[in-house]
Amino acid sequence: MIADFIQRRILRRRDTSATPTPQPRATRERRAIAPVTSRDIADIAALRIHPSGPWRERARTLRGIGRLAAITVWVPLSVGFEAVLLLVPGTAKIRWTRFVWGGLCFLLSLKIRVIGRRAGAVGGARARARGERPVIYVSNHSSWLDVPVLGTVLPSNFVAKGDIEKWPIMGLVSRIGRTIFVSRQRSTTGRERDEMMDRLIGGDNLVLFPEGTSSDGSRVLPFMSAFFAIAKLPRVPRGREDTPEAQAMRQHPPGMTPLIQPVSVVYDRLEGLPVNRARRPVFAWYGDMELGPHVWQLVKWRSMRATVMLHPALDPDDFPSRKALAQAAWRAVSQGAAELRQNAEQDAQACEYACRPLGGLLPQDFRRP
Repeated sequence: MIADFIQRRILRRRDTSATPTPQPRATRERRAIAPVTSRDIADIAALRIHPSGPWRERARTLRGIGRLAAITVWVPLSVGFEAVLLLVPGTAKIRWTRFVWGGLCFLLSLKIRVIGRRAGAVGGARARARGERPVIYVSNHSSWLDVPVLGTVLPSNFVAKGDIEKWPIMGLVSRIGRTIFVSRQRSTTGRERDEMMDRLIGGDNLVLFPEGTSSDGSRVLPFMSAFFAIAKLPRVPRGREDTPEAQAMRQHPPGMTPLIQPVSVVYDRLEGLPVNRARRPVFAWYGDMELGPHVWQLVKWRSMRATVMLHPALDPDDFPSRKALAQAAWRAVSQGAAELRQNAEQDAQACEYACRPLGGLLPQDFRRP
């Protein structure tokens, strides 16, 4: 800064020492001053002066402390009420779970934009009795933020690794939220598959992360076909329907095979600015990263935005194998995420609604057949 000041002083002295050559009045250029428009006034009024230096860091620290305090109050109260709703039949617990996740997004100042239309409705036993097919949402996974974002938009339960069940706080919250825990061991595969089938038949929808782990957000890892076993069950060979092995193989009721809807999630705005490759680590949580420091750095930002792109649903009966189904779902999620990472403008008609964190409902949630 001091060097720049000295350099400007030297250049100013040189300019004043040189005698300027007078130009003819006819050759002088006239510079017209553009009039100030109402748009210019609006842009000036929209400008915000933010503190810099140590004051900015203090403001960010106070913001983070305030949000963590609000989250500490919100989570126990909302989850405690959800534990009471578990005893109530119907879809009240499903709707309240979305309200819990939406409140968390609101406290984090995380806005959600939704592109496309969700397959299925809220679910429930009555919906299955009317013949509404269950839905399995498959999404890319780059951060723990994917859970509250998708939990706000999608009326469903998550399928998570069994390690989360042993976590001190998140384990209890996940159990109350009716999360299905899988261990990925062959000895428990049948039991876990039966539990997921019972949930789907009983009226729940599921969210899967077929990548098997979280990534840095710059690409979508290949989907594991084993995650699609619940939708693409092995068929009983003809002529062996009466064998004990065939009778032991559970099948979905006729016409109730779950649909697969690919979902792309990208965090594309940070404090109102597009997120580029250098800023994706702000949201990404993967590898051996510690959860506590990542949460603390995240709550200090003023505002964020996540975009959820809902792709057309896939019917497992249209694919010859689980591998083909997994490949088709991965292709849709990967292409959608790549499009969102380019920060291209989306058609306003394609964005069916901007998800309200404390509401988080699509218009189809209020429509009854």
